[in-house]
Amino acid sequence: MGIHLSRPLVVLDLEATGANVATDRIVEICLHKVNPDQSTATYTKRVNPEMPIPIEISEIHGIYDIDLMDEPTFEALADEINDFLKGCDLAGYNSNKFDVPMLVEEFYRCGKEFDMSDRRLVDVQNIFHKMEERTLKAAYKFYCQKELNNAHSAEADTLATYDVLLAQLERYDNLENDIDFLHEFSQRNKHLDFMGRITEGKNGEALFNFGKYKGQAVKDVLSKDPAYYGWMMRGEFPAYTKKVLKDIKESMS
Repeated sequence: MGIHLSRPLVVLDLEATGANVATDRIVEICLHKVNPDQSTATYTKRVNPEMPIPIEISEIHGIYDIDLMDEPTFEALADEINDFLKGCDLAGYNSNKFDVPMLVEEFYRCGKEFDMSDRRLVDVQNIFHKMEERTLKAAYKFYCQKELNNAHSAEADTLATYDVLLAQLERYDNLENDIDFLHEFSQRNKHLDFMGRITEGKNGEALFNFGKYKGQAVKDVLSKDPAYYGWMMRGEFPAYTKKVLKDIKESMS
């Protein structure tokens, strides 16, 4: 069974120098595009992160500094990656918390905005955790009856993630084979930024979701403590979080 699509769906997986979206960099990217007619295309590249990879991270994904010396930087690949993703929805495993925000951050770092305004996001991990509470390796074995070899290789993880998504659709009658449904179902919270620093309250207002102003309306905080805006804009917050904050501030004027 294929997945019902009205436009292409790209399943993605990133390997990086670490897990900090604001400061770490991509070292490998795999994008597996599934078109509405079920034809596919896969884009896999290694990326020079222009920074050292901690040895404990290299030992996880098997990519070392020496492997990337002659690889292109993300900036050099940005336009072709953007073209590959044009008009596509996105899916992945833990992608709403890591892969998508990391990808967006890389575009912002090289001065290119990546349009997220009309993309639907399907996080296979969130579906899995709502149903079974397991890791990708366990999900692959549980749903597909296969062992995940070469885990933490971007391409192996990407293709396994897509197989798991298809198996989830087969297994659960209450999962609709529809990207709009999967987008809504795989969300955990209504965050306005990818990292969950700013979230949506019950009445639709933007709230801070961390720190001393957690649970307070962003507009109220910016009115009573204008310096907090400057502190966040100078701090090590992801560029997309800063963009959301800036948009809220500009809407107040």
